[in-house]
Amino acid sequence: MRIRVNINVKVGKIIKYFILVDLVFFAGWGFIEPIFSVFIVEKIVGATLVTAGITAAIYWLLKSTLQVPLANYLDRHDGEKDDFYALILGLLLAGVSAFLFGFAKEIWQIYSVQALHAVGIALYVASYPAIFSRHLDKDHVSFDWAMDSAAVGVSSGMTALVGGIIASQFGFASVFALTGIFSVAAAFILIMAPDLLLPHPRKTAKISPLAKDKPSAADGL
Repeated sequence: MRIRVNINVKVGKIIKYFILVDLVFFAGWGFIEPIFSVFIVEKIVGATLVTAGITAAIYWLLKSTLQVPLANYLDRHDGEKDDFYALILGLLLAGVSAFLFGFAKEIWQIYSVQALHAVGIALYVASYPAIFSRHLDKDHVSFDWAMDSAAVGVSSGMTALVGGIIASQFGFASVFALTGIFSVAAAFILIMAPDLLLPHPRKTAKISPLAKDKPSAADGL
């Protein structure tokens, strides 16, 4: 009995850029994952584990509440420009919030920055899948999504391992600074990417520069 595994798949250029953005962005936030609750309890005046729980609740509740109307707003507007700029704004807000965490000293500051973080991620979640899904490779939709998920998982796992080490050696501020740098870098990857500076309307997506470089069955997928 033989089992053959033959994966010979080309990923479209737009999808490659978006996977890279996800990889860089979530790698940055992976630094914070293992140390955030410890940071709150140890460095924020008067904070307890309850404070850490409230901080997490602020993020999840606000993000989840905002992302649905934001996605609905983006869907109602024709063209990809609104999605693109919402995505850039989300990345930048997330980056700013990461930097601000490093300066927080009091509980209300942590809550406020976490709210800003939630707004940034809500924008990201509402806009990223919109563009990504419109440029999926026709015959490899599941593969494209799996590649994106794998990139996020591997990058987050690697930086989570490193984040604790960096925090113990250089302090929490260095971890937050790295996260902010990675988030801003993800935004600049999109801004500097060819054919992504001025996204084209959805109605012409099949023939626009955003889609023309996607490999087809004729290309040997």
